[in-house]
Amino acid sequence: MNLTDITKDSTTSIIDVRSQMEFSEGNAKNSINIPLKEIPNKLKELKLMQPLVLCCAAGVRSEQAVRYLQINGLKEVFNGGSWMNVQKMLDC
Repeated sequence: MNLTDITKDSTTSIIDVRSQMEFSEGNAKNSINIPLKEIPNKLKELKLMQPLVLCCAAGVRSEQAVRYLQINGLKEVFNGGSWMNVQKMLDC
């Protein structure tokens, strides 16, 4: 499966790691807002939500979150880049 297929899969959770304020200004359909600083506190919950596609404004914070989650044992975790990129994949 490619990233678009994973993103569109009904079992995938889309996690937006931007701040609540950024998220409220626009977000990908059905995405869940968990700001980057809260990711360590949500580790157990996120393990149960795999597969995960993470996004943010440009892909930098989501890449940081992906690396953190992978270091902590999550296998099905992917960087979707910007939330607008994730929305484009959902719209395909």
